Amino acid sequence: MQKLFPDAAAALDGLLRDDMLIAAGGFGLCGIPERLLGAIQDSGVKNLTFASNNAGIDNEGIGKLLRTKQVSKMISSYVGENKEFERQYLAGELEVEFCPQGTLAERMRAGGAGIPGFYTKTGVGTQVAEGKEMKQFDTGDGPEDYILEKGIFADLSIVKAWKADETGNLMFRKTARNFNQPAATCGKVCVVEVEEVVKAGELDPDSIHLPGVFVQRMIIGAPYDKKIEFTTTREREAA
Repeated sequence: MQKLFPDAAAALDGLLRDDMLIAAGGFGLCGIPERLLGAIQDSGVKNLTFASNNAGIDNEGIGKLLRTKQVSKMISSYVGENKEFERQYLAGELEVEFCPQGTLAERMRAGGAGIPGFYTKTGVGTQVAEGKEMKQFDTGDGPEDYILEKGIFADLSIVKAWKADETGNLMFRKTARNFNQPAATCGKVCVVEVEEVVKAGELDPDSIHLPGVFVQRMIIGAPYDKKIEFTTTREREAA
């Protein structure tokens, strides 16, 4: 099966439609599938729901799709670096489902494993627990409350990897591994952009972070600019 496509638009051909749930890897601007996000923007699909740790920054990452009003809902953990996100949320233009970071990763992992739900203590007694089923479990220190969180089953997964072989086995580079691994597993179709593709058998089997069975389509997105969310500087002190 040929998994490598010439560009992002070709890799997403036939997969995009309005009202989709898309799981996207990345953390801030680290390890985001920016070529695929750009192709989704160009496609014009709308009313999208994104499950992603955050929405990038203004006009970068998912922030591009917020600017064009193609996103109607975010399932996210952190949104503090995106002013347009804040504006749309406060104006009632964007639905937001806030989810603790570890819980979001586990919801993606659960979806990828075919697990429809799991119980966790995270969020008990907070707004996170509102409207969710609660159950008591005794884990050794007496009964405690746990809330039910649902696995994420996305229509499409888009992720960014460092290196792949022709069969789709992936390696992520350092912190760019972040949400990419669980996000890749929970979609019906997974499309990956990578910096380099090598021949099958060239990757060390012990260094593969995601098996190719999870990957249906790939593109080479390099070269990339190493973007920084924001910089803080100070005047150099005199010697």
